[in-house]
Amino acid sequence: MTAIEILEIMAVLLAVAAALMAIVIVLNVTASFMRKLLPFLPKAPSIKQSKPKTKKERRIERMSKEKGEGVTFNDIFMFMIAVPLVLLWVGFAGFVIHTGLNNSAVLENIEAYTTLIAILGGPALLIIKDALDVWKQEQAEKTAFYKVKAQAVIDYNDASQKQAQMIEAAAQEQEHKIESASVVIAKKK
Repeated sequence: MTAIEILEIMAVLLAVAAALMAIVIVLNVTASFMRKLLPFLPKAPSIKQSKPKTKKERRIERMSKEKGEGVTFNDIFMFMIAVPLVLLWVGFAGFVIHTGLNNSAVLENIEAYTTLIAILGGPALLIIKDALDVWKQEQAEKTAFYKVKAQAVIDYNDASQKQAQMIEAAAQEQEHKIESASVVIAKKK
């Protein structure tokens, strides 16, 4: 099997996957649109398997980090289009390099292979750049959070130290007043 045949098979598989994903998205959008447009239509009955009721199942609530967090179109896009595209690009580039080192026929058609790598590499590099930008933003947010947290700890320690000094000063002042009062009382006797 040549590199061209492998690439053709991979392209067909990706085209089929993209078509299936497009059909699913269109069906979901159409179904949600129809539910909003025609709310009086009955919903399709769901098929449930009957389970023997021996024990009443306890309801377990799943908590997410944020309220309303769920799978978005961008999540689906990243996992169905972006990730396979980047993996295909890296895999094909590695395959061309490996085959080129072992097969002189690949070196004769290297312009075609580099063109395919460049075509796949354009969107793949944009996706990688965006992923790195998101990662940088997360790291900057973490750094800012830790700076604020560290400053809060420093401020807390400073305030605790000042409070301890004030308590000690007040205690010494009170002790001094008591000693002064006892000296005055002793002189009067």
